[in-house]
Amino acid sequence: MKYIVVLYDGMADYPVPALGGKTPMMCANKPNLDFLAARSEVGLVRTVAKGLKPGSDVANMSVMGFDPAKYYTGRSPLEAASIGIDMKKTDVSLRCNLVTLSDDEKYEDKTIIDYCAGDISSEEAAEIIKTVESELGTAEFKFYPGVSYRHCLIWANGTTELGNMTPPHDITGRVIGEYLSTAKNAAPLIEMMKKSYDILKNHPVNLARQAAGKRPANSIWLWGEGTRPQMGSFEEINKIKGGVVSAVDLLKGIGRCAGMEVAEVAGATGYIDTNFEGKARAALDILTRCDFVYIHFEATDECGHRNEPENKVKAIELIDSRVLPILLDGLKKYDDYKIMVLPDHPTPIVTGTHASDPVPYIIYHKNREIAGVSSIDEETAKETGNFIDFGPDIMKHFIND
Repeated sequence: MKYIVVLYDGMADYPVPALGGKTPMMCANKPNLDFLAARSEVGLVRTVAKGLKPGSDVANMSVMGFDPAKYYTGRSPLEAASIGIDMKKTDVSLRCNLVTLSDDEKYEDKTIIDYCAGDISSEEAAEIIKTVESELGTAEFKFYPGVSYRHCLIWANGTTELGNMTPPHDITGRVIGEYLSTAKNAAPLIEMMKKSYDILKNHPVNLARQAAGKRPANSIWLWGEGTRPQMGSFEEINKIKGGVVSAVDLLKGIGRCAGMEVAEVAGATGYIDTNFEGKARAALDILTRCDFVYIHFEATDECGHRNEPENKVKAIELIDSRVLPILLDGLKKYDDYKIMVLPDHPTPIVTGTHASDPVPYIIYHKNREIAGVSSIDEETAKETGNFIDFGPDIMKHFIND
């Protein structure tokens, strides 16, 4: 038996006025996903428990079968694990975004124009983080490059008592002053953010980007603090070996912390320009050595944050046309297999940030097809009456039932 999870990050949504009051799932032309849905168990699952923030960290841990209330210690430490940082017990890790801020004179009066600095390339970002480390790095604070706009700060002997370190994608288009933590412990972090603007506003990479009509990465933004995670092994818990395919450090970090194989795919970006076919082939390659693979696509989430309803529909359609056919063809050689498809959480276009609502799922079993729904979306999943209230239970259900 082979098991494959296809995770469309943030795919679930609310009705979108620009889409005629429909959700992107309702609008998307997705014949392959609907083919599976018509022969699958379909329902809703609560991936974000009440009282927890609806981040991709919490939600994906839940889908993978790990109870976030037990294992979650913060987002950034998972990303640090992916980058290869060996955190000490006394270290605190923070996500370090490269963002685009407006040019208002006072830092507090600036507006977040773009939480991802115009999808800055990893190569450009590495040069900027190198400068940030040179200017702001110390024995206490050390910066590490990641992928695109996503990077890492390790704070030796730090603290997670930092007040509200707001994720930048939650406040795009807003003046930042009221979202800068006023907690005493956060003061050195906020000071570094302020200094970074002066360091980066005329950085050669940014001058070149602006000359090319691109947005500059003119400030760092720190958030997602946490300590070294202590997760169990996926294999020990589920009795099968597994792997992860993703463009983003967060998912790679969860995989590494769970002792799973983690693929590196050239051209995987986390957006609609990602290497869809390469990720599909990497998943099938993992299945030659393991019985389980978790293939994650970030594009649907990014489009939700960016208020891009047409691109969110397009992302769903691209996965359907460029990923699912490769997976389904590659799985034909196995006597039996299961496929689970779901989002980790909604990222509604109308809010631009994550939500905690239960999400639709399908579970397809090659040798045990059942009557499902003609087309999978938030409403058809709800109408089945199937509901899994405790998110981590879905992995046990998928593997064992």
